[in-house]
Amino acid sequence: MGLNSKLPMGGTAGPTVLVVEDDPSLRMLCRVNLELEHYRVLEAETLTRAEELVRTEHPDVVLLDLHVGDRHGLELLPILREEGPKAGVCLLSGTSEAEPPQVEGVDAFIRKPFELDDLTGTVQRLVAGQPARP
Repeated sequence: MGLNSKLPMGGTAGPTVLVVEDDPSLRMLCRVNLELEHYRVLEAETLTRAEELVRTEHPDVVLLDLHVGDRHGLELLPILREEGPKAGVCLLSGTSEAEPPQVEGVDAFIRKPFELDDLTGTVQRLVAGQPARP
């Protein structure tokens, strides 16, 4: 872990979660609540930034918005699987699909808006390597 890594208030960082979301208020909501659960949280507002963080930080879990700006969040999956094949991936989507997309390499799906317990519970299961499919 780098010297300038942001640690939660407890002083020791737990597993790393990367939040890939273009909505700043939703990124902050995820960060604050996950830091309270003692996760080290990284944020990416674009897929380009997410790619950089995946390559340099190797997150344990990635919360990936299905639509990041004008790009599709799934574009990140090949890079993520190459750099962190064991990382848990949870798609976030506010679109109105009746069923969550079944995509190879995706471990969970959370529909926005979501309950904070769903977010923290899903991250906890993914960190533990447990199935988190809806």
